[in-house]
Amino acid sequence: MKAFVVDLGKCNGCYACQLACKDETVGNEWPPYSKPQPDTGQFWLKMFEKTHGQVPKVRVEYRPQLCRHCGNAPCMDAAPDAVYRREDGLVIIDPAKAAGHSELVDACPYGAIYWNDDLGLPQKCTGCAHLVDAGALPHCVDACATGALQFGEEEDLADLVAQATDEYDVEGTASRVHYLNPFGLFVSGEVWSKEDDLIIEGAQVTLRDSEGSARSAETDGFGDFWFKHLKPGRYVLSIEAEGFAGVGERAIDLKESLNLGDFPLDKR
Repeated sequence: MKAFVVDLGKCNGCYACQLACKDETVGNEWPPYSKPQPDTGQFWLKMFEKTHGQVPKVRVEYRPQLCRHCGNAPCMDAAPDAVYRREDGLVIIDPAKAAGHSELVDACPYGAIYWNDDLGLPQKCTGCAHLVDAGALPHCVDACATGALQFGEEEDLADLVAQATDEYDVEGTASRVHYLNPFGLFVSGEVWSKEDDLIIEGAQVTLRDSEGSARSAETDGFGDFWFKHLKPGRYVLSIEAEGFAGVGERAIDLKESLNLGDFPLDKR
């Protein structure tokens, strides 16, 4: 069975995959797998983008999103006469049989199926089945300059699949698009000397979660500290710096990424 692996730690949000998908399918018909994707209104591969944090400590999360080619595909259950799974696992909406099946749009829990008003047809990513048939990669994968997108036999990608998160999966769908290194949330701040009005480099910052597990970081040459890839929850932050009165346990209820701002320390 074919599968996609998306390493979010390598994705830099260049949008090449989204543009490649448009280039391959807009204005192009690839029988028997697809009619042309419209110029606007559809994204068979769509880049999710979200800004985290508060100025000046801001990071942007990018996540390519496409049809999951589910092992248990809700769209197949909704219209078994119009949707089929190839032997290699790619799930295809048959353009010759799916006309009028608007229920497929709502059947997809990932929002990956679109309705073409002009054709009266539901449409989605085919995994570039026409290219796969020719022994080539899906165009989005071929266009990815960072190697964030991979495609191949699931057994050949088994080591990567074993590292994948289910954070973006809908339970029971058996997604064949596997995501690695989820962005998560972050906590950041800046430590400086109140008397000298200068940043403090090398201060020890500790972040402890509700279960008692701790992570440590040192402030950098800008006095900044970062804790990345965190899950929502309750945390306690403390700061120690040689020659300074530190910061005791500060409670944090983390729901979104946070720039905690400045921590001015007094000299002892």
